[in-house]
Amino acid sequence: MIDTLKKTLLAGVGAALVTTDKVQASLDEFVRQGKVSAADARAMADKIARQGRKEFEDASDKLHETFTALIERLDLKAQERIKALEARVQALEAAAKPRTPATRSGKS
Repeated sequence: MIDTLKKTLLAGVGAALVTTDKVQASLDEFVRQGKVSAADARAMADKIARQGRKEFEDASDKLHETFTALIERLDLKAQERIKALEARVQALEAAAKPRTPATRSGKS
């Protein structure tokens, strides 16, 4: 499960890198075509990068919160199962205790 989460995060980072490269290529093309100045292109790239980092951090925080809540729920369920099993063991141990036979008086 943790490997799946790691792979998901790495896929997100990879997608962000590909997107950044494509954005940079598009901005470079706009500069070559004279549609935007180099300074404007750098400003747009910086803005897009900041927004991307913020969105990634927000998504990471949300994933962390969700994962933490899931672990807490699983831990709670495990604790409940452990308590139920302990009660069963105690009941079985009580039922399996050897019973001492009643001794008859006067006979050995």
